[in-house]
Amino acid sequence: MADEVQDKKFGRGANECRICGRKQGLVRRYNIMFCRQCFREWAPKMGFKKMN
Repeated sequence: MADEVQDKKFGRGANECRICGRKQGLVRRYNIMFCRQCFREWAPKMGFKKMN
């Protein structure tokens, strides 16, 4: 029983970036699930615009 590994369902380690797998700095709004570095790279391609 102790050898079974369960997926983490809550906490900071539960979610990861869809592109690079990083667990810190996630953009979870609109269910994007990108880390902030990948979001800055992919945001223009997804239609986000920098306001100023």
